[in-house]
Amino acid sequence: MSDWAGVIEAVTRAQQGEPGGGEALLGQWAATTDDDAPQRCVLAHYLADRVPELADEVAWDEVALREHARLGDDALVAVGIPSARGMAPSLHLNLADGYLRQGRTAEARAQLEAGLATVDALGDDGYGAMVRGGLERLAERLAQVGDA
Repeated sequence: MSDWAGVIEAVTRAQQGEPGGGEALLGQWAATTDDDAPQRCVLAHYLADRVPELADEVAWDEVALREHARLGDDALVAVGIPSARGMAPSLHLNLADGYLRQGRTAEARAQLEAGLATVDALGDDGYGAMVRGGLERLAERLAQVGDA
């Protein structure tokens, strides 16, 4: 996959809740290869939000984080993300939330810590504030769960 046009179109359709948005994401995923880590990271990130089953959501979140680990810092510049590292806190937050909802508290805590360890990559903007707030709320939820 050499260009982002199809990925961007599929993500836009999915974000707007258009019928077939999830299928468009899956179609773009099917067009990727192992060499397409940036596209796979973005597609998996959005696919996690489009699947109805929690197990599938967590599986896509795991894929997004795994593909993210393969990215150079400038790998997402083409889609307006100046530093791929700045996406890491959100990916860890999403996976931690899924793990917590599955009752996998130790794994949720590990992902929360990983997310907190990368918050310095977030900007001082609305996105950064949203992700920081999500991490704070997740920490509170985990504190309520205790050591279960």
